[in-house]
Amino acid sequence: MADDFYTKTHCDRCGKTLDGGRIMSMFNTDCICMECKEKEKQRKDYKAAADAEMKAVKRGERNFKGVGYNGKSSK
Repeated sequence: MADDFYTKTHCDRCGKTLDGGRIMSMFNTDCICMECKEKEKQRKDYKAAADAEMKAVKRGERNFKGVGYNGKSSK
């Protein structure tokens, strides 16, 4: 299965266009818009998700699937 990150046209999270930029979610493999990324950064569990990804990369895991995203705000 080919990676479709660069060919997607809409955010996996909110459905808006990705014309303004795209980034991978810190929680899972969703391709999200920059607005959704900013919302992600506001979650209390964002740092834990970022730390988990960094640990995975340091141990050589380049395809880390994330810690999971339940869609509920954890503010």
